Formats: sequence, structure tokens, C-alpha cells
Amino acid sequence: MKKVILTTAIALAVTATASAADAIKATVHADQAGAKINREIYGQFSEHLGTCIYGGLWVGEDSKIPNIKGYRKDVFEALKALKVPVLRWPGGCFADDYHWMDGIGPKDQRPSLRNNNWGGTIEDNSFGTHEFLNLCEMLDCEPYISGNVGSGTVKEMAQWVEYMTSDGDTPMARLRRQNGRDKAWHVKYFGIGNEAWGCGGNMTPEYYSDEFRKFNTYLRDYTGNKLYRIGSGASDYDYNWTEVLMEKIGNRMQGVSLHYYTCSGWDGPKGSATKFTNDQYYWALGKCLEIEDVIKRHKAIMDEKDPKNTVGLLVDEWGTWWDEEPGTISGHLYQQNALRDAFVASLSLNVFHKYTDRVKMANIAQIVNVLQSMILTDQEGTGHMVLTPTYHVFKMYTPFQEATYLPVDLPTETIQVSKAYFKEKEGAKDAGYRPCPMLSASAAKTVDGSLVLAITNVSLDKAQTIDFSLEGYQAKSVSGEILTSKKVDDFNDFQHPEVVSPKAFNDAKLKNNVLTVQVPAKSIVVLNIK
Repeated sequence: MKKVILTTAIALAVTATASAADAIKATVHADQAGAKINREIYGQFSEHLGTCIYGGLWVGEDSKIPNIKGYRKDVFEALKALKVPVLRWPGGCFADDYHWMDGIGPKDQRPSLRNNNWGGTIEDNSFGTHEFLNLCEMLDCEPYISGNVGSGTVKEMAQWVEYMTSDGDTPMARLRRQNGRDKAWHVKYFGIGNEAWGCGGNMTPEYYSDEFRKFNTYLRDYTGNKLYRIGSGASDYDYNWTEVLMEKIGNRMQGVSLHYYTCSGWDGPKGSATKFTNDQYYWALGKCLEIEDVIKRHKAIMDEKDPKNTVGLLVDEWGTWWDEEPGTISGHLYQQNALRDAFVASLSLNVFHKYTDRVKMANIAQIVNVLQSMILTDQEGTGHMVLTPTYHVFKMYTPFQEATYLPVDLPTETIQVSKAYFKEKEGAKDAGYRPCPMLSASAAKTVDGSLVLAITNVSLDKAQTIDFSLEGYQAKSVSGEILTSKKVDDFNDFQHPEVVSPKAFNDAKLKNNVLTVQVPAKSIVVLNIK
């Protein structure tokens, strides 16, 4: 029986139902282990954009804000607790305007430049190669460098690799030592350009493939360091780009990128981060979940061209992109972060877990003060910092890092959101619908042999009781956390930093190896099962 409820632009199609008295029957297949969930899927992205670097990660050693060698102490400690596995820098679009030699040597002698991509802000280059790579060492994370193909030269990029990774008696290694760093850094991930189809040069895939091959020829693997070379991949639904790169570059690259953003608009305003209708809420989550089909289609191309799976798919920019907060600097992409953003994070991570045979890394955009950030810092000089709902999701999900993926069968209702709501001003006659399932789950077996199970209920008004049969695993105990709030547009600010924050979860019970979970509406639950 199909039940349809119309509310402005929403049609509710029930594909699997359970009455209040009947629990949904689900299964965690602990006996069907899949691929390892690479910790790099929990990667971060830091660009010279707005206050991500300056005022976010970096305040300088002379700042009144407490710092560790110039890095904001509170931000550093929060990131350390997050177990950041990999950090991408310096862009983004900024990467193809960035000339690395401007960011080395005495800070008072470094030249300034205008950030042409992001608000025309003057960049003083006080945060450069040394500052970034030293931060990665302190965080115990892998650096991911994005090299300049768009406005740079082969020589410039080759010398940068030599400067960072050569321990020999080479010109760039001597220059690095002159600038205070004797030992070479370990740099694994290196992107050869960024968004070559757009701000990185407006290239065709054929032209970029030739540029990649040329630049790549001169990037050396110095003793003790082997580069993982990343091609500038597609945006969203551009499957031809992936096809051309896989054909013309092939295994000369070890990874190819993919960028995918979520917003609530339809070829128009992206919408507010904190003021949105129910329609816009479900629409955005449906758009977020569309990344699964996008990954599957790019993956199918890669599987055909690379059957031995030697090239990884790296979703190195993803997340929400809303309108900038009123009163902030245009081009700095500062946005608040509500419970809705936490759902985008949770749903996206659940998808990435399913495809880790090919998806080897993901980098949410961005780490501080930009787009769907982990952390917001006060720019008024008070030194206040707040953790966002998205930060809390990443923290709750840390047990998934390096765990083994386990399939989950979970029936769910699906809401269909009409595109007419967004297209009506354009006179669309056949708008179509975007589906948004109400429930999502992901499970894995951790390195210590326990299970981690994440359950996301995005319904605004319907709690769910779910009975999970644990196939192939004998459970003895369960504990967990929940992230929820009174309203889906709730967020944390400097005056109210704990509005959306994790709490202990006690509504999961084990009986006869069946895990019964009472999942409230609009909530994310992460359980540890032993």
C-alpha cells in the first residue's frame, strides 16, 4: 500500500513501514567483511580563503591569543583530538595562484599578493611551506600538497618537491636548510593541479592530461619519499572528464580527485545555513545522498579502465555550501553550521564507507571558518572558539578509521522532494523529485575486534525502533553517544557553544544477540558493541 502526503513541495512515498508497536528489522552482517575504511576518508582541507589559515589555524607567535609556535592553541588541541589523518593545502583555487617560494624564508621579507579568487584579500605569506608541514608533523597527519599547474611552471613544481623531500646535497635541500629545516619532510600526497576544468586553468580533459604527463615527468621521488600523484579530477557529474583522464593518464597517477558540494538551491541562491524550510532541509539531504550514484558512475569508469584497482578515487572537496553569513566579508565563505550539516556529514561518511575499495580519501571543505567547517573562531580578538555539529560527527565516527566495513540491511521510508519548489519561478512543467531516505546506517569491525554502528534518522518528527540482528558476532555489551537538538536548524555560537553536542546514549539494549535501538527523530547515534 502506498501512502502519499503532500506538504507544499513534498510527497511522502512509504517504501517500508513499521507501526509504532513494530520495530524495523535490520541486519548487521559481521560475517561479510568488506574493505578497510581508510583513515584518510576523514581528511580535512585548509585553503588560503577567508580566515581558515589566518585567525583559524595560525595567529603568529606574537598574538595575544594563546598559541603553540604560532598555531592557535585551542584549535590545535581540538584537531589533535579529532585524529586528523590527512590535511590538504594550500587550495583549492588558491593553489593555482600560489608560488611557493613566496612563502619561505624570513617572514618580514616574504612578498605579499592579492588573493584573486577569494575576496581580494591581501595575503602576506607568513604561513607557508614550513608552517604547514610542521603543523602536519605536530598533528601526526599526512600532508597533501596541491601543486600549481594553472599559473606555475614545471621547474617551480619540481623544485618544490625537491625542497620538501630531498635529504641530499641538492640546491633546494640546501635552501631548506638555510631556512632552518635540516631534515626533509615526508610528503606522500601531491596533487598536480586543482580544478583544471575551472579556476585551475579552464582546460579540456585532453589538454589537462597532457599537462599532467609533462609536469609528472619532472617530479622526483627522493630517497625515503615516494609521491602518491593525484590528478585533478571531475566536478560532480562530469563522467567524461574521468573517462579521458583514465584513458590518457592511467596509472601514471595513483589517485584522481572528485569534487561534490551540497546546497539547497536549484540553479539559484544556495540558501541560508540556519534559516530553511522543511522542503529545503530534505532537498539538501537528498542532494547530499546523490553522491552515492556519482561515486558509482565514476567508479564504474575506473573499474573498466583500471581493473587492477591501482588508481584511487579521492573526494578531496565535499560538504555543504550555503550563502555567506550576513555581515561577513564577501568571498570569505564564512557560514554557520547547524544540525542539518551534521546530517550531511554523517550521511556522506556512511556512503564513503561503502566504496572504500576505490574511494581512498575524502577531504571535507573546510577545516576552520570556511564552508562546512569543524571549528569557528571569533575574529573580534576575544580568542573564542566553538566546535560545530560537524566536528562532533567526525569525533563520534573516529572508531571507523582503519576499521573493516560490514554491510547493513536497513529498510527505510523515503521522502520525495519536488524540484518544483525551486523551479517554479522558471516555469518548469515537469520538475521531478529528489528522494531522501529517512534512515541510514553504517557498521564496521574495529581494530580491537569490537563493532561500531552509526545510525542516522533524518526524519523531523518520527522516532524509530530498530532491531539489529548481529550476524556472525556475539555481543556482550553496548555503549554509545547521540547527537541531536530540539530543532534541526540549531547551531553553536560563541555565546551558546553546547546547543548541539554529543550526549551519552542509553536506549540501546542487547537480548539474544539482537540489538534494539530507540532512535529519536533528527538524531545521529554511534554505538560501540563488544
